Amino acid sequence: MTKRTSAKYKIDRRMGENIWGRPKSPVNRREYGPGQHGQRRKGKVSDFGLQLRAKQKLKGYYGDMTEKQFRRIFAEAERVKGDTGENLIGLLERRLDAVVYRAKFVATVFAARQFVNHGHVTVNGQRVNIPSYRVKEGDVVEVREKSKQIAVILEATQLSERDVPDYIDADHSKLTATFVRTPGLSDVPYPVQMEPHLVIEFYAQN
Repeated sequence: MTKRTSAKYKIDRRMGENIWGRPKSPVNRREYGPGQHGQRRKGKVSDFGLQLRAKQKLKGYYGDMTEKQFRRIFAEAERVKGDTGENLIGLLERRLDAVVYRAKFVATVFAARQFVNHGHVTVNGQRVNIPSYRVKEGDVVEVREKSKQIAVILEATQLSERDVPDYIDADHSKLTATFVRTPGLSDVPYPVQMEPHLVIEFYAQN
């Protein structure tokens, strides 16, 4: 279990949104924040508060990622030619754990990190156990032969709550997924609205 798995629903409630679109999220029943003061009337959120919230929501969506890791990815997105917000989304979606999650080999982003960590995945035939490993267009991600009967995989591929996006070509009969292209913001099936432009504003001022 990753260190934040037990707290993932607190992230939902803190954001006030079901950021992974999971049917069991407590936000579906309780829209107020966690803790004894969660039901207090919320005041007007400042620009800084909106920017911070956008950053925390995007970072939290990708699971067990530290602020240092996220800041490093953002810095790279700034250096690459093109729109920084689009670059940021593209870099996040190229993470191996994100591809495993998008391909529906596992049910959650937290499970994807653990799944990769435990050595169940290969990239182009080579075992990779680093969740932050960055795939390239055309790379083939596959569940290792000895791992293909794990129950969580068989359950995840049947989930109806989300579809495999078109920038990943997944074959659930063989448990392989080809990363076809780097997506932009509009291509990624986020259950909630992500606002990378506010993330850019946050780091520009902090």
